[in-house]
Amino acid sequence: MTTSERTDVGTVEDLHASATRLTGLDDFGGGDGYLDGMRVLLSSYGHEASLTPAGSKQTRGLLRSALVSRLLAEAAWRQYPQHAQVALERPVFVTGLPRTGTTALHRLLTADPAHQGPELWLTEVPQPRPPRATWDEHPVYVALREAYARHPELTGVHYMGPEQVEECWRLFCQSMCSVSFECTAYVPSYSAWLAGHDWTAAYRRHRRNLQLIGLHDQGRRWVLKNPSHLFALDALLAVYPDAVVIQTHRDPRTAIASVCSLNARAAAGWSTVFRGPVVGRAQLELWSRGLRRFRRDRARHDPGRFIDVRYPDFVRDPLGTVAAIYDRLGSSLTAPARAAMQQTLRGTGRAAHRYDLAEFGLTPGEVDAAFTADG
Repeated sequence: MTTSERTDVGTVEDLHASATRLTGLDDFGGGDGYLDGMRVLLSSYGHEASLTPAGSKQTRGLLRSALVSRLLAEAAWRQYPQHAQVALERPVFVTGLPRTGTTALHRLLTADPAHQGPELWLTEVPQPRPPRATWDEHPVYVALREAYARHPELTGVHYMGPEQVEECWRLFCQSMCSVSFECTAYVPSYSAWLAGHDWTAAYRRHRRNLQLIGLHDQGRRWVLKNPSHLFALDALLAVYPDAVVIQTHRDPRTAIASVCSLNARAAAGWSTVFRGPVVGRAQLELWSRGLRRFRRDRARHDPGRFIDVRYPDFVRDPLGTVAAIYDRLGSSLTAPARAAMQQTLRGTGRAAHRYDLAEFGLTPGEVDAAFTADG
């Protein structure tokens, strides 16, 4: 049976073999427990997710891509041993519930020439960031650009392009340690495993990837963004002890309705169960648990390491919000940075994204109850 004819996600062994065939590499590294997570995840896909043939194909591609990225990272670390000496000073992590302005804020902050973030294609193909003028010559970059161009309907939900600075969740997929898997499939066994998992090793791998990608840009400050940081604040601060964390805030009713819509559209046709109320219950449980954990963990750390951003304030005055963040960071919002951010703001228009809690079997009261403890 050829890969294109498969109707299952596959086994640990054949996914590894497939990644090796694609790259010619076979050193997947270790030390982060990725095989444990992969085995639980594959079992969950096989016994709980009710994937369709299309869903199995997409999921197999996602897991194979994570293994390919893992192989490429291992090879690049050997090729560029100097990456281990790269300092990541006072990185900024943007987190909060999904759909609370994290993406827009992240893209404004990384528009500053003094900052850097992980471009989507470099999270897929980890390597020292090449000069921008050469990207169009890279076959993986071109392939990703063409793939995203074929799906313009998603830009109303969350625009993605290979050149765009994006979330760092793909780096965690290398360790099979990511809530992204829960956002496109019903995998309760994996969810339970991840809820009790220590993310510290995954953050160490995350850091090594950033050291590699930023090898030629060592004077620029890293700004990262990912809602999944809610679930692992202690691990984040153990690996990045001088990090500053920005938390965004928005009405949970709106955030949950929006993230349910986003995930349902992203995984449409992939499963016979991951739809409607199943999506609603799973996402409400996931994100209310994440926010409760973050609030509890945050209370144990220095309050000065955290910056809060209210969604209505950010929408009303994005540059004023950024200026206030810079004040807290002890940095100056330079004229070039402000100009770059203004240009970014002019390019953020997109189609409307409509969503409704009722579509996912949820009521406003249920969402309020789940988040009561977090205000």
